Amino acid sequence: MASVALPISRASLRGLAMSLPLRLGAVSSPCLTSGLRFSSSFVAGARRARAPAELARRQRGTALTRGFKNDVRVGRSGRESPSFAFAFDIDGVLLHVAKPIPGATKVLKFLNDDNIPFILLTNGGGKHETERVKDLEARLGVQLSTDNFVQSHTPFQELLEGPNSLRDKTVLVTGSDYEKCRTIFKEYGFQNVITPADIYAADPTIFPFQAPSSYTTPSQPLPKPLYSHPGPITNPATLPSHLKIDAIFVLNDPRDWALDLQIITDLLLSHAGYLGTYSPLNHPTPTTRDHPNGGWQNDSQPPLYFSNADLLWSAGYHLPRLGQGAFQAAVAGLWRRITGGAELRRVSIGKPYRETYRWAERVLTSMGDGGGRIGGVGGLRRVYMVGDNPESDIAGANGYCSEEGTEWVSVLVRTGVWSAERGGKLEGVFEPKVVVDDVMGAVKWALKKEGWEKGAAGEELE
Repeated sequence: MASVALPISRASLRGLAMSLPLRLGAVSSPCLTSGLRFSSSFVAGARRARAPAELARRQRGTALTRGFKNDVRVGRSGRESPSFAFAFDIDGVLLHVAKPIPGATKVLKFLNDDNIPFILLTNGGGKHETERVKDLEARLGVQLSTDNFVQSHTPFQELLEGPNSLRDKTVLVTGSDYEKCRTIFKEYGFQNVITPADIYAADPTIFPFQAPSSYTTPSQPLPKPLYSHPGPITNPATLPSHLKIDAIFVLNDPRDWALDLQIITDLLLSHAGYLGTYSPLNHPTPTTRDHPNGGWQNDSQPPLYFSNADLLWSAGYHLPRLGQGAFQAAVAGLWRRITGGAELRRVSIGKPYRETYRWAERVLTSMGDGGGRIGGVGGLRRVYMVGDNPESDIAGANGYCSEEGTEWVSVLVRTGVWSAERGGKLEGVFEPKVVVDDVMGAVKWALKKEGWEKGAAGEELE
């Protein structure tokens, strides 16, 4: 699998448009600013839908708005928060399917009781944060809060703000459960959310491989009819009366790949997001030859957002399973075949990308007692990222450059995706600071480094 070069210029970043991290290669970078190289010609999409990085620069110094309220105050010792914190992946670190990994519950209770800040930082998704936290509380037997939790699509809420807000635009969202994806985005604040099921119900000929009942329940009527005139657009004045999609979001791992691939591809080939149209810039001609990317995705098509790029994840089966990154690879591969090799411009967040770590750090920093900063005047000095996936958890922590100077320390556990037998050599950006057996070993190692081996009552973590 080809390696992907890493950028070193922060000034070149606009938004989050990046390539898929199927494999980064044996790269060593002290500061992975954005994740991976991306196409600078994605600027049109980034301008229309201001990405989290740009919003963060504009909003720096303001309070963190997460779209939901803290539902419980955690930490009971009265002990002052230290200047270090933890970020835990969930699947393969704290849970194996629905069951806690040994030591996970004890570790989280110890951190809670000693007021040591932590968050659960996952590339999972598909549920609203409040629902997922309740589910995790029941499975782990630990008191948690939405302020302890950041999942892959949480940062999409920042696209609701600013002059290019998507709040009142029409967005297409897909994932494992169409209707649940719609509900999540509605609760975030997106006002006009449609799903592939809505489109298929409006015109089943868009995907002629299944009985209509397969995809139309549940569905909702489209706000405007689909454009259905064959041939070139002869009367542009009629377009506003038809459905226009302003952004496409893949919220979590899709189930109906074929339908989703068809509709996403149609939109990327469209004129300005009007589903059913075909852009005149799509094929290389003397007119389009000088356009970036040969004219493809240069006709105001909607930006395409993926919430994570994990190729594999740890599930109930004894070998890792394909994740959302596999779907992203399928879209990119299909796009190369359709276009004769053009690059798919897309925005990818989640681990290992900078924006997810930046968001997580802001959440951790806001956890100080009484609304103050963690660690008092000195602030947050160090975050221990405990994960099971070198290509997301470890690469992201190793490559993240904190604007506040916080050090991120990567810790790899043996209870999830990675194993020495099939995981390959840990080198470059994939090499963790330490490899431990499990989450208990990870936290004990970190606490020893920080001189915090005993809790408030003098007990040790065992």
